[in-house]
Amino acid sequence: MKIRPIILCGGEGTRLWQKSFKNEPKQFINFGGWTLIEKTLNRIKGSIFDYPIISTNLKYLKKIKFFLKKNKFNKYRILLEPAKRNTGPAVLSAALINDIPNNQPLLFLPSDHLLEKNNVFKKNLTKYSKYLNNKNIFLFGIKPDHPSKEYGYLNVKKVNGSLIKILKFIEKPSIKKARLLIKKKALWNSGMFFARKDSIINNFKKFDNETLKSCYLSISKAKLKRNILRLNKKFFLDCRSNSFDYAILEKSSDINCIQLNLPWTDLGNWKEILKVFKNNKLKYFKKENVFKRPWGKYINLFRGKNFLIKELIVNSKSSISLQKHSYRSEHWTVIQGKPRITLNKKKFFVNEKHSIFIPVNTIHRIENFYTKPVKIMEAQIGSILKESDIIRYKDIYGRIN
Repeated sequence: MKIRPIILCGGEGTRLWQKSFKNEPKQFINFGGWTLIEKTLNRIKGSIFDYPIISTNLKYLKKIKFFLKKNKFNKYRILLEPAKRNTGPAVLSAALINDIPNNQPLLFLPSDHLLEKNNVFKKNLTKYSKYLNNKNIFLFGIKPDHPSKEYGYLNVKKVNGSLIKILKFIEKPSIKKARLLIKKKALWNSGMFFARKDSIINNFKKFDNETLKSCYLSISKAKLKRNILRLNKKFFLDCRSNSFDYAILEKSSDINCIQLNLPWTDLGNWKEILKVFKNNKLKYFKKENVFKRPWGKYINLFRGKNFLIKELIVNSKSSISLQKHSYRSEHWTVIQGKPRITLNKKKFFVNEKHSIFIPVNTIHRIENFYTKPVKIMEAQIGSILKESDIIRYKDIYGRIN
């Protein structure tokens, strides 16, 4: 039986933007010819997959239909939630759709994650589909390549040959604790999981039967028109707002893990986004976007909606002016050298791979006292992203007006 992909596409991606700043949800942001929703749709192309179900809301309906058409998905089902109730009811409602057989394998994917090497991912799906039954659930655990406090972790243990059991879920830890977890072979919790329809239903029956009743009534009273299934609002509002992790995964004793040694990120912060641009600099580089300055040069790599990605190169014994910006904030990640950073009254040295956030109206500076050039990836965020938005306080090159 083919695998039915279910894409969860209701998030707003608010971590990337200031509260007062409205912008595209993360899954729809154009990062230079690609979006995360398109990456997700491409992940589910192939003979092992049935047509997809996309769980979303009315606000995103036009965008979802646009990307399905653009990526040549002629057959699909869009499930419209009338209100936000977190991932628990979203997962269950999708699983309860009538034309999904009870024993069909379901693959649940967030719409806003970046996962490389799709062929390896598909091989794992084929390998583990034979282990699915009416009780168990398989999560995808990612082997960490660095300690991060942005992700949840899974404590795991190998059992019965190729099966890996999840012993414990750890919420986003401190960096210190993350290092200890990685030493103990813990994995990142990717938020992707694999289970049969009857397993999802049986687990809700056991651990959250009230939500099961409400979702069942909502789906039974839903209205289907042109591939769009609108859940019944009255009964859906009765669902308790709860994540699938809290409702089911952390309660069940039959949760297994599929370990993936693949590049993965949820692009949940600008440091991760800058890493993607750093790794693909040649793709974005254009000679006409190189701008020389007395202290070195900067390269505009990509201008998106209300953000600009740049690389700064500060020469030896050089510094940018002591300055601030009235309309934009900045995120920096040091990729070479050891600059001294000024943030208002604080001065400190920063090593490679470290990140710095510069809020709007913060006085700041980069100084390079060493022989090796300093290289910094920069993300500018704001409604005005112009070089004219610089107020200089000190400058060794005499550029203060």
